[in-house]
This record gives sequence, C-alpha cells and structure tokens, in this order.
Amino acid sequence: MKVFLSRTLILFYVATLGTATSFYALLTAVPIRAMATGGGVGAGMATGALMLSTVAAEVLSPWLITRYGYRSVFAWGAVLLGLPALALSLSDSLAAILAVCLVRGLGFGLVVVVGSALVATLVPAERRGEGLGVYGIVFGVPSIVMLPLGVWLADRVGYDAVVVAGALAGLVGLVVLRIPRVPPAADASRQQPGRMGQWIRYAIAFATTAMACGIVVTFLPAVSDIVEVALLVQAATATLARWAAGRVGDKYGVSRLLIPGAVLSAAGMAALIMASDPFATLAGMALFGAGFGISQNASLTAMYQHAPMSSYGTVSAVWNFAYDAGIGAGAAGFGILVTATGFPLAFGITAAFMLAVTAAALVRRTGTAERSHPLSPARQS
Repeated sequence: MKVFLSRTLILFYVATLGTATSFYALLTAVPIRAMATGGGVGAGMATGALMLSTVAAEVLSPWLITRYGYRSVFAWGAVLLGLPALALSLSDSLAAILAVCLVRGLGFGLVVVVGSALVATLVPAERRGEGLGVYGIVFGVPSIVMLPLGVWLADRVGYDAVVVAGALAGLVGLVVLRIPRVPPAADASRQQPGRMGQWIRYAIAFATTAMACGIVVTFLPAVSDIVEVALLVQAATATLARWAAGRVGDKYGVSRLLIPGAVLSAAGMAALIMASDPFATLAGMALFGAGFGISQNASLTAMYQHAPMSSYGTVSAVWNFAYDAGIGAGAAGFGILVTATGFPLAFGITAAFMLAVTAAALVRRTGTAERSHPLSPARQS
C-alpha cells in the first residue's frame, strides 16, 4: 500500500487549514456586524455576496488552473480571502462590508476548487478516497472550532481582533508557494461530453444533501432550543464520516456509499419532524451529519474516478458549484415551502425529495460505474 502523505501534500494541508480557518472565523462574525448597520437584510446580503462571488470564482477556476497552474491560483485565492478582511476594521458601512465579502468570496472559490483537484492529483488512485477524506478533516475542523469561536471572540475580545486573526490565517495559505509546481494538463472536458454527464449526475445527487445542509444551518435555530449542541454534533459527525467514507470507499468501492449516504441524510431530515424533542434533534443531526460526510466524499471521489487528470479542475468546480448552489437553493426553497406547510411537514417533504432525486440520478449507475472504470479502487484491490 502506497503512502500518500508526502511533504508536498502536508504543506498543502497546512495551507488549506489556514484558508479554511480564515473563512469560517468570519463567516458568522461578519453577518453580525452587517446586521448592526443593515438589519436582517444586511446580514443576508453579506452572506449572499460572499457565496455569489464564490460561485463565480468556481466557474472561472478551471480556466485559471489550466492557464496559471494550481499553486498560483491557490496563492491568489489565499491573498483575496485574507488580505481584504483587514478593511473590515476600517469601516462599518454596509457597502464596505459587502465589497469585502465579494472579494473574499472570489478567494474562497479559488482555494476550494484548487484544493480537491490538487489532492486528487497528488494522491495515488488507490488511496484517493482516503486522501480526500483527510482533506475533508483539514477543512472541516476549522468549521467545528471557528463557527462558534468567531462569535465568542467578537463578543469578548473584539470584532477587530477576529478580523485580524482571519486575515492572518488566510495568508497562511501562501505556504503553498513552497510546494513544487504541479502543472495541470489542458482541460479535456469539452471534448468528453459523456463524462460531463456522469459528473453532473453525481453532482445532482450530492446537491440534494447540500440543500439539506442549507436548510439545517438556516432554520434549525427556529425549531430547536439546543441548536448550538445540535450543530456541533452535525459538523463533527460529518467531518469524521467524510474521512471514514474515504477509507471504506478505497477498499470496497466508493459508488456503493452514495445511496447509503443519501438515506442517512434523508433520515436525519425526517427526524426534525420531531425537532421539539431534544433527543430527536440530536439523533437527527448525527444521522444527517454522517450521511452528509459520506455523500461529500463518495460523490467527489466517484467524479474523479470518471475523469482524466486533465479534467480534475473542472470536476472540482462542478462539485463545489453543486455544494454552494445546493446550500443556497435549499435555504431559499425551504423558506417558501415552510410558509405553506409549517416546519414538520416541510421537513418530511424535504426528506422524500432528497431520496427521489438521488434515486433518479444514481440507481442506474451505481451498479456499473466502478466496474467499468480503470482507476476504480475496487478493481485494484
């Protein structure tokens, strides 16, 4: 069994840890400051501006990677994510906050697309699921720690201190300049429409669980009195499950995990029908977190198995677009649904919708996909 933790990969994980810490430290702190000047609309606009430019950068990333290479694109992403954050301590105006969020979103979009694509390039094919799982832990731990800590520090140490810490953490990503150049091949995805269809099917299946994640982080505070603990359970379970799915997928075949991941995610959403019961909420978040983590790793690894190395940038962009667009669409769509049905029925409808969409996208493919691909870990074991 090949060892995949090379010096290059370890340095890249360090760079990723810095950029993820920068993103999550300010993800909750900035909307609070925006709310002070622009109310609830201002807070929503801050997060919306961040995610809008993130998606825009994800669309452009494959072209940028092909033209400039992984290292340069990630370094620019780290600078755009970290350095502009310092401007948040200079002005409290909503316009300034939104401008910074737009620029930081561009940086975040670049680093997340480069992240999974470069890991997939550096890790041997038979250990790719595990390598992406470790990458998930490196990116996930800051979300567990910094989402609550950013707000806590802003209240007790000061908003400016959080801003400076977020900026410095983002610039840690420049350690990526110490790794050797990893030149990407020209993106061949436009000449391979069949492969693009496979990626989109996996991305659609994953987008349903991402949609549920958007619902959870947006609406759980409205239905649960233990939201802090519930979100911690969800984030921790998802991070561990993402790593475990990589280990299991490398050994037994990653496509086999896609349906179980969707079922666990849907079961977690269905448990929120009884969100007034703390036990049901915690159980639901544990189930959803496990399913979400499995779906993250399995969908991304499966997409890479059906792509040549020349298209890794495009695969990462498609997957990250499904992630971010799914979160946004889930929150917006559920908000409309819940006004018509109430929370219990809306959670039940969401769970059924998740299973239906996943089945439509995957049922005909999971039985044959890995057996037909030369890089499948199941074939190499």
